[in-house]
Amino acid sequence: MTKENKAILEMLGCAALWSIAGIFIKLIDWNAFAVASMRSLVAGIVIAVYMVMKRYRFRLTRRALIAGVLEGGVYLCFVCANKLTTAANAIVLQFTSPVFIVLYSAIFFKEKIKKSDLTVVLFTLVGIALFFFDQLQGGYILGNCVAILAGMIMAGMFMAIGSLKGEEKFSAVLIGQIEAFLVGLPFCFGGRVVLSATAVLSVLVLGVFQLGISYILYAKSADYCPPLACCLLGALEPLLNPVWVFLFNGERPGLFALVGAVIVIGAITIWCLFKAKAEEVQNA
Repeated sequence: MTKENKAILEMLGCAALWSIAGIFIKLIDWNAFAVASMRSLVAGIVIAVYMVMKRYRFRLTRRALIAGVLEGGVYLCFVCANKLTTAANAIVLQFTSPVFIVLYSAIFFKEKIKKSDLTVVLFTLVGIALFFFDQLQGGYILGNCVAILAGMIMAGMFMAIGSLKGEEKFSAVLIGQIEAFLVGLPFCFGGRVVLSATAVLSVLVLGVFQLGISYILYAKSADYCPPLACCLLGALEPLLNPVWVFLFNGERPGLFALVGAVIVIGAITIWCLFKAKAEEVQNA
């Protein structure tokens, strides 16, 4: 297995772990910021332990700080979006991030937009929109704007972390967890935050698996998986979410959801194969 293929599998594993958030967040009767704070506390411990095991030093460089702040911003904007709009709107609009990666690359780095990249971005967005077609609702202007802002920041996060290596990269991931923990911490004090076995267990699952291990996989995959590829592979998260809902709550996806899933998975698969073939020809 090539390093590139391994990176793709790591990113897919990351997206799969990201997708379990909804199941466990619903089990916690806390406000969203308290959940985000405690989840990032646990995730930060997991990442810190991993860094110690790998003997990575914590490096507070300018690049790591920027990437970490962007990562923490994604967490916080997504939480706010979920409070101000529907979950479907928040997920769909956040995953406009591939479009912003293409735009940022063209505007700030003067990179030529390839037809293959633009095509897969468009197909991905169409597929995700179809997947949630029956659930999208209007009347949530502020929340929808915050969700789009989350997508803009996520695009920057993918690009910023993709430019880092080793210790800097994992330091950035840890900074993001610290930011989300500190910002959400004041919301942990109040009558609504009641400790229970279900809440504690759910926070541990979210922190260890959904955010901690997932971002370790993401940081590793980013070495050989370009920012746009990571972003597109991460789009499997909103596709897997309804699968878990179906398995645990019995909600069946509609026709539009199935068509959307086929479009997104097919577009990403073809794009990955196309990129691999192009690299083979270039290296030949």
